[in-house]
Amino acid sequence: MAREIERKFLVISDDWKASVYDKKYMRQGYICNSQQASVRIRIENQSANINIKSMSIGISREEYEYPINLQDATEMLDTLCGNPVVQKERFLVKHAGKVWEVDVFMSDNRGLIVAEVELDSETETIQLPSWVGREVSNQERYYNMRLAQYPYSCWTQDEKQGG
Repeated sequence: MAREIERKFLVISDDWKASVYDKKYMRQGYICNSQQASVRIRIENQSANINIKSMSIGISREEYEYPINLQDATEMLDTLCGNPVVQKERFLVKHAGKVWEVDVFMSDNRGLIVAEVELDSETETIQLPSWVGREVSNQERYYNMRLAQYPYSCWTQDEKQGG
């Protein structure tokens, strides 16, 4: 069983931009969401995969990911996935021995920027960069699957401010 352990934070400044070493464009959609798992199709630059992730809330979840044909992925995003499809640019940034993924959302989620860092264990201590703010790891509305169902553009001002 594969396990993903990651923490997610809101980004509060552009200081991360000076340390970017790679960038990817991503387009992803969800075929199915149940109480147990979500099934996602993602195109990342010119490659594609299908991902199955447990629906547990928190920093640790089961995750399985497999490569698929790019044309098939495009067709699945266009025909099988609910709208809106989540679009984002992912920037990779190194900080204190860790790779941080800074996601700058586009389209219906424009204005939302989050940073994620994968951990080796749930109790691992990390050094937070100065450009991250409030942790949102346990807030389901920041999960990409939820952003596809209820985009950031639909959030109230209170929701955007943490309410």
